[in-house]
Amino acid sequence: MKKSRIKLMSASLIGLAFTTPTFAAENINLEDVVVTASRLPQTREAAIADVSVIDAEEIQRAGQSTLVELLARQPGIEITSSGGAGTISSIFMRGTNSGHVVVLIDGLRVDSATLGSTAFENLPMGQIDRIEILRGPASSLYGQDAIGGVIQIFTKQGSGGVKFSVNLGYGSYNTKRADIGISGNVRDTRFALNASSLDTNSFSAINTKNKDYNDNDANRNLAFSGNVTHQIETGHEIGFQFLHSDGRVHFDNPYNFSNFDSRSDSKQYSFALFSKNQFTNYWLSKVRIGEGADESRTFDQYSLQGGDLFKTRQFQLNWQNDFKLPVGVLTLMYDGLLQKVKSNSTNYTVKERDNDGFVASYLLDYEAHSLQLGARHDSNSQFGSNNTSSLGYGYRIDPNWRVTASYGRAFKAPTFNDLYWPFTDYGFGYSYAGNPNLNPEKSRNVEASLRYQDINTSASITAFHNRIEDLISYNDLPAGMPININQATIKGVSLNANQHIGNFNFGGSVDIQSPRDDKTDKLLVRRANRHANANISYILGDWRFGAETIASSVRYNNASNTKSMDGYALLNATVDYKFTKDWSVQARANNILDKEYALALDFGGEAYNTPGANLFVNIRYQPE
Repeated sequence: MKKSRIKLMSASLIGLAFTTPTFAAENINLEDVVVTASRLPQTREAAIADVSVIDAEEIQRAGQSTLVELLARQPGIEITSSGGAGTISSIFMRGTNSGHVVVLIDGLRVDSATLGSTAFENLPMGQIDRIEILRGPASSLYGQDAIGGVIQIFTKQGSGGVKFSVNLGYGSYNTKRADIGISGNVRDTRFALNASSLDTNSFSAINTKNKDYNDNDANRNLAFSGNVTHQIETGHEIGFQFLHSDGRVHFDNPYNFSNFDSRSDSKQYSFALFSKNQFTNYWLSKVRIGEGADESRTFDQYSLQGGDLFKTRQFQLNWQNDFKLPVGVLTLMYDGLLQKVKSNSTNYTVKERDNDGFVASYLLDYEAHSLQLGARHDSNSQFGSNNTSSLGYGYRIDPNWRVTASYGRAFKAPTFNDLYWPFTDYGFGYSYAGNPNLNPEKSRNVEASLRYQDINTSASITAFHNRIEDLISYNDLPAGMPININQATIKGVSLNANQHIGNFNFGGSVDIQSPRDDKTDKLLVRRANRHANANISYILGDWRFGAETIASSVRYNNASNTKSMDGYALLNATVDYKFTKDWSVQARANNILDKEYALALDFGGEAYNTPGANLFVNIRYQPE
């Protein structure tokens, strides 16, 4: 996709677009609508893919939890963290690498093209209304990087009358949180504007006795988001959306030969114009044009004056056309991406690349049968062409039981660091350089599931087998260089269930998997054979009581599986009291048993710290 083509298509498409005060019972919502599984609205019950939803109510019940902690309670997801709030965090979905997940905020990418991952730690909970999680390969719909799945985050939207909301909280580690928002509907215009802040003293990022960096590593974050949608006439609307998150976190750097206060400033932002046009009863056109960005500036003993800067900007253009056929829906889509990187400390030999994606997909839900077909062609200025496809089928045995099966191919694009990092001699006989001849990592996944669902019960078992080829690894030192050498096979079974009985609600999931390097038969770094979570809640009038546990088996911090991290189990609890229709107070206790555990080790083998027993209390005004 050349820049001139982007500008021409952008102009053409935009021109076209403009001609009781008690807690509710936690029943299973059979009509919950998802869009991430097929890029079309469909009930979660009808989706063939393994998809789950974290709604606004569940996000509120999470209390002070970070986005990473919230995702850790979902099936198929493991997390790592390099300290407290704001430090670098990663997620592994179904045992795949941290860069094998596409993360979207209101449809836009905001990841780093130099690192190949998303800064989850800098995305504030106060801006989020809903999260959809799609497990399994999705490159036929979303293009590069969707080997493990897709996480789509939706910011808060406006509806109904104009209303304000406020949330204030305080807790352990001198943690302070504030959220405020206004949203609503005025005639033909919907809008929302939200702001949030988080400030915490936190704790030392590394569990060490070294006095030079055994101090509290504070974090603060300030974020804003907003959107406005105007209906021009029936079936035609236009809008604007934005998000901006600005954070600072202090961290421990054992390679500083002093007590220098290392810190990192991070920014993520996105903005877009969009339109939705029902041109005929059979043709719906949706256009979004925008930009997502990730920026970090690191200050340590050896950084440049003003900090070491790494910035990614991603210009994105999506034109989706849905055609309602006599049977099913056909989607034809153009998905354009232009990535640019900038650094004051690293002179990349190539600083931008573009990608044209062309998608054709078909979705059918007819009587007891469901069918989803997808094919995508990507043309990339760096690695050439790549084709992916998917096939899914579902059969409803009776009103409650359903079986599904699917096959999908996906790929991960090499990062700018992998491709274009300049030759660097680090001394001690060690050097490193990028490899511009790298190929994308590729995967083939097959899975099948059996599901049961009624008004009070949902349960599923999903088996999957994912083979990943051309994994990027590194050749022998001292002349380090990334190469396509490794292969991995990830197979497993995921069980998920939820049961509502009277005022009680029970839920949980168990993931049993084998994420292994084919050559060495070792576990992939920081991934477990087993991880699970369980929760229970009870509603008594204006009160809601809840408890949850999260557990994981042993993991290894290196590819040779010689540096282990013990398994762990955590116990958390919440209490909510709704003292008027619109006002409520919540207390959340995390790691009640004060367990010591590690999610990652640093290069010297010392464990990154995790929170001990802690408490957070917040009061919320949220009009119904």
